[in-house]
Amino acid sequence: MSLRRPLIRPCSVDVPTSRRDFLARAGGGMGALALAAMMGRPAKGHEPDDDPVNPLAARPPHFAPRAKRVVWLFMDGGPSHIDMFDYKPALEKYAGEPLPPSFKRPITVMGVTSGTPLMATPRQFARHGQSGQWVSDLYPEVAKVVDELCIVKSCVADGLTHVAAVTQAHTGSILLGRPSLGAWSLYGLGSECEDLPGFIVLADAPNEPPGGPSNWGTGFMPAAYQGTRLAQGPQPILNINPATEIGPSRQRGELAFIQKLNNRFAQERSDDNVLEARVAAYELAFRMQAKAPQAVDLAGETEETRRLYGLDHEHTATNGRNCLLARRLLERGVRFVQVYMGSGSQRDAHTDLNGNHTRFCRESDKPIAGFIKDLKRRGMLNDTLVIWGGEFGRTPMSETGNGRDHNPYGYTMFFAGGGTKPGFSFGQTDEVGLYAIENKVHLHDIHATILHLIGLDHEGLTFQHNGRDERLTGTEGEIIRGILT
Repeated sequence: MSLRRPLIRPCSVDVPTSRRDFLARAGGGMGALALAAMMGRPAKGHEPDDDPVNPLAARPPHFAPRAKRVVWLFMDGGPSHIDMFDYKPALEKYAGEPLPPSFKRPITVMGVTSGTPLMATPRQFARHGQSGQWVSDLYPEVAKVVDELCIVKSCVADGLTHVAAVTQAHTGSILLGRPSLGAWSLYGLGSECEDLPGFIVLADAPNEPPGGPSNWGTGFMPAAYQGTRLAQGPQPILNINPATEIGPSRQRGELAFIQKLNNRFAQERSDDNVLEARVAAYELAFRMQAKAPQAVDLAGETEETRRLYGLDHEHTATNGRNCLLARRLLERGVRFVQVYMGSGSQRDAHTDLNGNHTRFCRESDKPIAGFIKDLKRRGMLNDTLVIWGGEFGRTPMSETGNGRDHNPYGYTMFFAGGGTKPGFSFGQTDEVGLYAIENKVHLHDIHATILHLIGLDHEGLTFQHNGRDERLTGTEGEIIRGILT
């Protein structure tokens, strides 16, 4: 019996007869693939064309959130983890000696590592709370709330300089021009507060952090999602009160006329999102005149609350006011608050680390502890994510004899509330606190975790820019499951 090949019948499909015909058909096929990809794209945040009237309208999360609001207490300048939370007895043992040959030589901003002596901490460490976590005497008040803290001791980042590192902490990139974490939060969830900005920035000094307003900016996103920086002092919102000779009806009429002109101008410039943001800002400013003065007026707070935050002492009054103001903003629906302490890299302790950290920890210790205590007693800590940390830590070596260089290779941040484990320590650095060696977490992982806690999928939260779906975490980032309740 002979074997025969199966009969292949001629195909009835119309075969392309020329190169041009083939390319035209192939192009159509690629277009269909693109359309299929768009139809199957995962959930995103707000698209600019969805609601041109109110780009900040509240939107549902991707999944049930553990936190409704976020506050980042940013320690500008790089707080020294090995002098605050990451106790390293080996530093005292090997003080004055160079970094052992077994350690990889780190690249530092000062470029001095060969032969640079290790420096013992000038502070005293002790275990605190039922969790027995280590805290130095720089933070005696924070030590009292240590059972509320989830301390992550294995953070790593990419930036060596302040501008690069601060920018990455806020935007996920060491390069300027990308949206900030707060902007991504508003883009994904919108704002639940109609009478206040959804993203607010507070600072303890007029100095801007390295990178300036880009740390609360929107980069390539619409400007409507940018943070609003409030001023220092008893009048954080300037020019909020209307002129006494102008009544509400007249002011409403003037605003309506301005908005009419703006809308007419915007019709021919539909791609100008800055103008769209300005139109929305006029309307928000009008509504703020009724509610904002109450939000920033601390006169109604009890004396006990004012003492809790340290408003009764000159050295803690500024940070205490900002932390108390942050609590008032959060309870009024503001979604994201950034509070800068030591704004302008004032914690950058290349020399006299002990003097530098003594001053700035004294200014921030009681306000931070009071803030956490106040959130807890008001029932807000469970659904408020509190973040503490700077752009990097400090090296165990000292190029000056009494200061420390920048260290993005292993440093500490802590979290409180918002679905993180209380009284918990995660990860560790090596015996001298230079490199993260256990449960290493990159800033991309931290950002992914923050978004996860507020109900956003960091891989699904994208914004199309220059034909590419951009996201806060780029092509990296994993949720730090080990710190979640």
